[in-house]
Amino acid sequence: MKIVHLCLSCFYIDNYRYQENELVREHVSAGHDVLVVASTETYIDNLSLGYVAPSEYMGSDGAKVIRLPYAGAFPFFIKKKLRMHPGVASILERFSPDVIVFHGMCGWELLTVATYKRANPQVRLYVDSHEDANNSATGTLSKLLHRFYYRPIIRRALPWIDKVLCISLETVDFCRDQYGVAEKDMEFFPLGGYIADDATYQKYRSEARASLGLQQHHTVFLQSGKFDSKKKLIESLAAFASTRAEDFRFLIVGRVHESIEEKVTQLSSADARVQHLGWKTADELYRLLCAVDVYVQPGSQSATMQMSLCARRPVVIADVPSHQPFVKGNGWKVSTQEQLVEAFRSVESNPAALEEMSQRSLEIASDLLDYRRMATRLLV
Repeated sequence: MKIVHLCLSCFYIDNYRYQENELVREHVSAGHDVLVVASTETYIDNLSLGYVAPSEYMGSDGAKVIRLPYAGAFPFFIKKKLRMHPGVASILERFSPDVIVFHGMCGWELLTVATYKRANPQVRLYVDSHEDANNSATGTLSKLLHRFYYRPIIRRALPWIDKVLCISLETVDFCRDQYGVAEKDMEFFPLGGYIADDATYQKYRSEARASLGLQQHHTVFLQSGKFDSKKKLIESLAAFASTRAEDFRFLIVGRVHESIEEKVTQLSSADARVQHLGWKTADELYRLLCAVDVYVQPGSQSATMQMSLCARRPVVIADVPSHQPFVKGNGWKVSTQEQLVEAFRSVESNPAALEEMSQRSLEIASDLLDYRRMATRLLV
């Protein structure tokens, strides 16, 4: 089949494991003819979002990538919000896809895609939405854009969309309340991950633990991300410090923002069981997740939570609506410091329970988060 992934309302980043990358990679691996049409927004030097020149090249996920500039006689900061791009209709005509996956609902080119679908009704059109009340329509300008620009575009395109794919339950609520999308037109389609088979998992686990000097009796916690105050790394370290088990370890993976760096350094230096590993690639992080015993994310949401479930990890995560499907006998949902402390102490008092929780995380991941299954879903 011929499949086009349009990443014009979101960024597309080579050599990463975001949803867009994983679905493209799975479709290529399955032997389909895949094209990615993306904006020029991407990560620059793995540090921050920025913009590159328009180009065409073979992407890291195995598909041809066409990066299109923003169009329109507006200042750049306006153009990147309107998300108009030249040549999208002609690209669709030339490629003649069987399936269109439009990533991110908010952008002008959704109308272009809907027009193409109307003229070619046999084509399957899926639109995924990552928007929710935490990340969209929060400021004055954003509220105006969503109400008077994005919403009318979405409403006009809806009759031609086969399904709106929502990455979380909060996204379902947002699409219903903000854009007027009916429940029957939406489907829960969470961010997923790669699930290694038993042999590969054990290989990753043993190799990574050996490289870190971890013994079988060590119980290892890991928290990752670009750490600011919202990630609650300070709170995690304080809760971890309340435990006394000498065989406990706490790994920090990622970059710490200068606003919390001094406090993080203070807490880390005071506990020899804490180790900061720095920034890791997605593949390196996955192997580390296979190696540790508990993934910790008590603050703002991150796709690493789904990755950790795919790596069979019990979790300690924030008690928010979007996490409800993912914590069922495989960890702890926390909303206060007291609950975070209690989660660490629960592991301290009964570390043997982690083995059963690990199996439960694998079951949840296999049911909800396997990108191979999710990629296949988009073909029907």
